[in-house]
Amino acid sequence: MLDGKSIFVSGATGSFGQRFVRTVLSRFRPRRVVVFSRDELKQYEMQRELNDPCLRFFLGDVRDEARLVQAMRDVDYVIHAAALKQVPAAEYNPMECIKTNVLGAQHVINAALANEVDKVIALSTDKAANPINLYGATKLAADKLFVAANNMAGRHRTRFSVVRYGNVVGSRGSVVPLFRQMVAEGAKELPITDRRMTRFWITLQQGVDFVLRSLERMHGGEVFVPKIPSARITDLAEAIAPGLPTKEIGIRPGEKLHEVMVPADDSRLTLEFADHYVIKPAINLNVPTDFSVNAVGERGRAVTEDFEYNSGKNPWFLTVPEIRALIAWAL
Repeated sequence: MLDGKSIFVSGATGSFGQRFVRTVLSRFRPRRVVVFSRDELKQYEMQRELNDPCLRFFLGDVRDEARLVQAMRDVDYVIHAAALKQVPAAEYNPMECIKTNVLGAQHVINAALANEVDKVIALSTDKAANPINLYGATKLAADKLFVAANNMAGRHRTRFSVVRYGNVVGSRGSVVPLFRQMVAEGAKELPITDRRMTRFWITLQQGVDFVLRSLERMHGGEVFVPKIPSARITDLAEAIAPGLPTKEIGIRPGEKLHEVMVPADDSRLTLEFADHYVIKPAINLNVPTDFSVNAVGERGRAVTEDFEYNSGKNPWFLTVPEIRALIAWAL
């Protein structure tokens, strides 16, 4: 699919971006991969480690539209992974989060249209579904921008879609490395925000693979949501530190008891496929599309009117041994 193609990845020195670039280089023979980020040290380290002639490294920020237009020249596909993601930091610095996550999203859209890019996939988050914190609200706004961009495109060939998934096992700032560090430092108990809490779980590689499949499947305008397992926070603690006591400390500001990736209000727009869901655009697109059949011929069906994809109601829960195995494989 990506052989001979030119791919641009924003936020490419982050956890997802680095894994995505490595996966593309190992599976395909791209003509060019543009690594775009504002972190010069990580770019230097990535360049030394990978040392692949098809890589191009661009220092830049998605807040700078002119730089994006320049970096996207002669690009076929764009993967937009750049974002400010830390919930507390967003609450304390709201305008900075808006500049990157909302205005930056529009800049990516404008640059893709200016360069006649074929396809754009934007990474979203479960926190964009019924958001209760600023980070989630900015990502919901970005999702809406990318969906609506298919109408902005007009006669341009560029098509835009969104991929939304939950917690990434072992990602920076997540509970797994926190618990592991506390255990290594000899903690006598682990802090649990609420014993009822559940989360969707996906590995970094699974996230990358889902984005690659969505790039093939997309018509433009869809929000792709993978079918992934849930885990109880108490089971996660037991998997990392068997027998270690836990202490309930209360839910933090902006935190949910259960995650939602498809809100009930979107059930009328949602289609179920074998391994994922698709949320159709709420607006009419200029190009009429049958989203029940994707670009590779897979067929989906409408969900029930009361459907909600919720980590607490998910029929697929990981057991403690399964959580332990998943962490070992992911890390």
